[in-house]
Amino acid sequence: MKNCIFLSCILSIVLVTSCTNQPTADMIIHNGAIYTVSDLEVVEAVVVVDDRIVFVGNTEEAMDWKGEETTFIDLNGQTMIPGLIESHGHLMGLGYNELNLDLMKVKSYEEMVSMVKVAVDKAEPGEWILGRGWHQSKWDSLPTDAVKGFQRHDLLSAVSPDNPVYLRHASGHAGMANSKAMEIAGVNQLSKDQGEIEIAGGEVIRDELGNPTGIFNETAQRLIGKYIPNTTEEKDRKALDLAIKACYRNGITSFHDAGQGRKYIDLFKSYKEAGNLNLRVYVMLTGTDPALVDEYLESGVVIDSIDNILTIRSIKLNCDGALGSRGAWLLEEYTDMPGVHGHETLPMETVSKMSDAALAKGFQVCSHAIGDRANREILDRYEKAFEKNPVDDHRFRIEHAQHLHPDDIPRFAELGVIPAMQAIHLSSDRSWAIDRLGKERIENGAYMWQALLQTGAKVINGTDVPVEPIDPLASFYASVTRKTLQGTPEAGYESAQRMTREQALRSYTLDAAFGEFAEDQKGSIEVGKLADFTVLTKDIMTIEEAEILNTEISMTVLGGEVVYEK
Repeated sequence: MKNCIFLSCILSIVLVTSCTNQPTADMIIHNGAIYTVSDLEVVEAVVVVDDRIVFVGNTEEAMDWKGEETTFIDLNGQTMIPGLIESHGHLMGLGYNELNLDLMKVKSYEEMVSMVKVAVDKAEPGEWILGRGWHQSKWDSLPTDAVKGFQRHDLLSAVSPDNPVYLRHASGHAGMANSKAMEIAGVNQLSKDQGEIEIAGGEVIRDELGNPTGIFNETAQRLIGKYIPNTTEEKDRKALDLAIKACYRNGITSFHDAGQGRKYIDLFKSYKEAGNLNLRVYVMLTGTDPALVDEYLESGVVIDSIDNILTIRSIKLNCDGALGSRGAWLLEEYTDMPGVHGHETLPMETVSKMSDAALAKGFQVCSHAIGDRANREILDRYEKAFEKNPVDDHRFRIEHAQHLHPDDIPRFAELGVIPAMQAIHLSSDRSWAIDRLGKERIENGAYMWQALLQTGAKVINGTDVPVEPIDPLASFYASVTRKTLQGTPEAGYESAQRMTREQALRSYTLDAAFGEFAEDQKGSIEVGKLADFTVLTKDIMTIEEAEILNTEISMTVLGGEVVYEK
């Protein structure tokens, strides 16, 4: 109803303007290639009134809206697209990655230890040193004494004897602790015959004598995590401010927050009430807090139909681990570690129960699944839930859908399940993922974007920040080339699965909006939609593919307001 009223108002503005010739535009954007996305049309100009688009077309007609208070944005030949939507990321993780040690670019264990030593030298004794982003499979080399493909803590512990240290893996599915952190957590050196601590859905990796190596995989991370001091309100606010600014710099106007708890949801609400949450945030409730989920199932979805800033209508379930840490749940054993199949980190019965409850209350379920078994098991549970609770437009999602059995690829479209995939993962992971899965499984079931699209599924895109940098242009490049960011291999990995540029742009705009039930509000440049835009220094739809990575975000517009300008 609200949309109908708004469109009626827009029509009234058009009629009044036509009759009185009185300009009403707050903003006119012109003189560039403007991709509307909805019909792949390229137009000359856009007119904005308040936070909405009122005209899309040629420059001459757009200027009929000008007035004394109109702001003119001359693109000077640059390219404008709808505001980009990060379909799967972790907003506070993005902010805290800028506050803590950022280990994304580390190339060796020794380099990581050196960064920790610098932090230790600046810290008080007993102060926790935290970081995230390391990935042993991306290092130039792995220590020769590695255990199960991971480094040991000895070198790290040597530079931090008085400070507990915990460094999360880039995937978030594993972490490394030093001896001080393990001492605090009560994870002691054990002789082999004392056995291992059994962790459902996780593992404390130990050496040949039974001693912990410092690596905590999947749910075993909780052994350390519960001793890490809570963040302060001041730090939380600083992290959120940094995250919002990082989104602006990268042309992101909407963010799907993939699994959030009560503390930060309350922070988002307080920011919104104060008018400071200047980013469109779509929150997935974390399934790790059943009480929180139950509260929202009881009270109902939160749809921000007035400001379109904060929406809470989905539930995130973490159902397996990551491929890098061999936690992804596979149908067949890992090629490079016989006998290992990964982890079911959440009982599948929970997926069934949550799906039934969500369908009854109008919530969307977004289940993390990387391995082919996890994807199959979740699709099976979804299918049964849909049969029991027929809903016309559920838009359930599988987050990542990274490795699929070929038989399950058409099931996404058949069931109406959205694969929320991060193209940049191929660029970062494909060179070593073949070691985990082998040639056949990689070629027939990994990163199957085009196969999914051809069946009618809507593939939506993102970065999984802070697992990867939030840069959407890097993910766009990976989508259309299937290459590393260094441009290799020349033909791309499994090039038949690359997206067209049109498909890749939709995956970051209109289809991403569909993934949050918001395609009528944003995702394309059309009359009546929100005035969210991203301006690029180059035309990513036509330039040589190598030039995509040389393109920059020159401006970000949110609701008709310029929030970033390079």
